[in-house]
Amino acid sequence: MSALLSIRVARKAFSGQIVLENIRLDIGQGEVVALVGPSGCGKSTLLRIAAGLEREFAGEVHVAGQPIRAPSPAVGLMFQEPRLLPWLTVAENVAFSEDGERGARRRALELLAEVELHDWADALPKQLSGGMAQRVALARGLFRQPAVLLLDEPFSAVDALKRMRLQELLLRVVYRHAVTTLMVTHDVDEAVYLADRVIVFDAAPATVRAEVPVTLERPRSRTDVELAGLRARLLETLQEAATISRGPTSALHCVST
Repeated sequence: MSALLSIRVARKAFSGQIVLENIRLDIGQGEVVALVGPSGCGKSTLLRIAAGLEREFAGEVHVAGQPIRAPSPAVGLMFQEPRLLPWLTVAENVAFSEDGERGARRRALELLAEVELHDWADALPKQLSGGMAQRVALARGLFRQPAVLLLDEPFSAVDALKRMRLQELLLRVVYRHAVTTLMVTHDVDEAVYLADRVIVFDAAPATVRAEVPVTLERPRSRTDVELAGLRARLLETLQEAATISRGPTSALHCVST
């Protein structure tokens, strides 16, 4: 599979402390990849680099062969918090980047229907639950028809049942749009359920410790014994990553990134 998203980070540091080192990730068209690793050791920083938001690093990012050096319509980003503008309606938040453009509201309404919020188009963010707000953020991330969608722990603030529903919704929308997806998560169950491949980062300075393919057919059962085996393998790898010491830097010295 040829890479649609290619990330190369030779080195990324904050205040002289290296947080990412020798990262090479290639993600194919339509592939869903989950990124897990010790807390605070650079996963979100890598997403910011891929989104063109973090530019001070040694390396390069390409989407469909084109360099990403700044925020681009080719890359959608969904944060841990919805980050909706409180004075705009739901539909206006979805279409914010193209406010006033011909057809913008129509497209916003189409996406809101996909995330089951068509009837809330003219509501304000304060009227939404946390899960609903995240669905709006997902619709906004897809509004400009990106080739790549980046997600930074998007479901961490909702309860378990809502989280499972949002995971199912994400899969439907991602496959409908054939969008290549890179997702940061701390939830191993979420990683093996959603992803085609799970990347495990070491403690800072983060490098790729392991790549775990998830070859189970979809739709997957959350109680599948093979899924449980993958979960156990990932947990063991994460424990190793969290305790590994690389020179003077260890998991206990991870910066908040």
